[in-house]
Amino acid sequence: MKNKAIILLSGGLDSAVSLAVSKDKDFKLALTFDYGQKAFNKEYEASKNIADFYNIRHECIKLDWLKNITSSSLVSADSVPDIGIESLDDLAVTDDSMKSVWVPNRNGVFINIAACYADSYEYDYIVIGANKEEAATFSDNSKKFISDMNQVLKTSTNHDISVSAPLIDFDKNQIVKMAVEHKVPLNLINSCYNNTQKHCGKCESCSRLKRALAHNGYLNIIEELFE
Repeated sequence: MKNKAIILLSGGLDSAVSLAVSKDKDFKLALTFDYGQKAFNKEYEASKNIADFYNIRHECIKLDWLKNITSSSLVSADSVPDIGIESLDDLAVTDDSMKSVWVPNRNGVFINIAACYADSYEYDYIVIGANKEEAATFSDNSKKFISDMNQVLKTSTNHDISVSAPLIDFDKNQIVKMAVEHKVPLNLINSCYNNTQKHCGKCESCSRLKRALAHNGYLNIIEELFE
C-alpha cells in the first residue's frame, strides 16, 4: 500500500490534528522549519514533543535566508498585530494582519523541501495543516494552492507524491472538536506567534484557537494554554 508520509509539523493545532486524523498514513518523518520566527523555540519544543508522542522521527531545517529576505512581523522587530476575538470575522482587519505576518512563499518552500525528502526516499504523501478558516485570508491555505502544488509535483519529482490537507474543509471550531475526538495532546501544542511563556492570547492565531476552544466549552484547556 502506498501510504508513507511526511508531516509538516509546526507544533500548532492544525498540524497536530492533521497528523492525528491521518490514520491511513505511515508517517516516516515530521519536519519543522526555523526561519527566524519569534516563536521558534516554542514551536520546536511543541513539534518535537508531538512527534515523540506519535513516535515519529523529527527533523528541524534552518532557513536563515528566508528570514533575511522578509520584513514579516513574525521575524522582524515589529510587533505582531493583536486581534480580538470580536474582530476575527472582519476581513479588513484580518487582511491587514495577514499582510503583517506574511512570509514570502512559506508553505510553497516547505512543501518543496518536503518533496525533496519524499522524492529521495519514495514517500507518498506530504501532509499539511491547511484549513478553510485561514484560507479566507491566507492563499497558501486554500484548496487551489493544494491543487496547484499537486500539479507541480507531478513534474518536479520522480515519484508519485501528493499533498494531503485533511482539514481543508474545516474551520477551527470543527478542528478543535476533531482534536478532542482523536485525543490530540492539546497541552503540547503551540499556536502562538509570539515568544511568550504561554500563548499570548492576543495575536490572530491565539484568538482563533481561544475562540474555537471556548465554542466547544473547553475552558480548562484555555486556562492551561493561555497567559
